[in-house]
Amino acid sequence: MGSRYVDSVLSTDNPGSSFCHPIMSDPLLNAVEVTALHDRLLATAGWPTVEPAAPDDGLWHWVQTNHAFNCRLWAEEDLARRTQVSDSEIAVNKRAIDRYNQARNDATERVDEILLVALGLVDAQSARTDAPVSTVRPGQRLNSETAGSMIDRLSIMALKVHAMRAQTLRTDVDADHVAASQVKLGRLQQQRTDLAACLDALLADARAGRAYFKVYRQFKMYNDPRFNPALVAERTGKAG
Repeated sequence: MGSRYVDSVLSTDNPGSSFCHPIMSDPLLNAVEVTALHDRLLATAGWPTVEPAAPDDGLWHWVQTNHAFNCRLWAEEDLARRTQVSDSEIAVNKRAIDRYNQARNDATERVDEILLVALGLVDAQSARTDAPVSTVRPGQRLNSETAGSMIDRLSIMALKVHAMRAQTLRTDVDADHVAASQVKLGRLQQQRTDLAACLDALLADARAGRAYFKVYRQFKMYNDPRFNPALVAERTGKAG
């Protein structure tokens, strides 16, 4: 990707910039659109408590849902590290983290399911099962990371960029803190640009029949009372 791509991605870091239109005209989505949505939502007053309507009720709904739960997770992770509150308050934060992390992963899987069907890589009727029927052509390369997981990582990168930029604007810290934050901000922006390019490359290769990915079910056993041994013990009266 050339500088035109980089400039378009980074321009969304400025809340006052206009919405970036895609350079790669993929009919599903592309990284510029994803990062623009992430940044626009972070600049929305009241987000994520107040959620604007998603661009659609399918793929983009789940991209936005994933971002919302990442934002909630970020806030709870901050609160869970407080040292001057009761243990019960921290426990509330930890339970919220579990809920939001599960919801974030569920949304990531829905993004992958929709993309795989749209790309013609799985049978639509089986896409949401634990054993989707592959329609991948012989010779296509398996990518270990899914498009959904890249979009999830882009959401987290947007949060990091947003938070680090806030550090560069603080007036209650010394110049060294601001300077160090500016260096870190630049690195984060480059990391996000690199990841965005990888997402576009994967989608382009998948459309061209060169690569594919799969939905990797998380199977969060600790959240499932049927599989978590501590919860099984509680239910059967064998705890402790």
